[in-house]
Amino acid sequence: MADKIYNVLFLCTGNSARSILGEAVLNKMGQGRFKAYSAGSHPKGEVHPMALSVLEGMGFDTDGLSSKSWEAFSAPGSPEFDFIFTVCDNAAGETCPVWLGHPTTAHWGIEDPAAVEGEGQRDAFLQALRYLSNRIALFLALPIDSIDQLAMKQQLAEIGTAEGASSGTSA
Repeated sequence: MADKIYNVLFLCTGNSARSILGEAVLNKMGQGRFKAYSAGSHPKGEVHPMALSVLEGMGFDTDGLSSKSWEAFSAPGSPEFDFIFTVCDNAAGETCPVWLGHPTTAHWGIEDPAAVEGEGQRDAFLQALRYLSNRIALFLALPIDSIDQLAMKQQLAEIGTAEGASSGTSA
């Protein structure tokens, strides 16, 4: 199974900031071993300009990033996900579609950087990017090919409580 490419979906309500950051970070840090996607329950329809600015400024590829509904991944021929991470508290509480393949899920809530306006917005996006990068690094360090499902679920829940966890984060 060492050659398996794991499909990961980052979910948020608007799919314009946090889930987009998660998609870009995992696609870079996963070094081809992971294919990340993002979607929202109520997508805004466009990626937040500051998300793109911060990602590009930090050397992340932003080609193909878009705000889309999670319904885009329920059509025939859609990727089968191995992992799904909710990154906002609203999405964690919503009734999600039934995903093919029974992916392992976890909530990695982070405060919405798009809620910050004015001078502090760039810093809020940089902080969200740092929190997600740290969580993704912890995820990538897990022995994914050999860990059992229950232990994986516990590890992923623990990662979700790492620095920067939003107040609504729960295991």
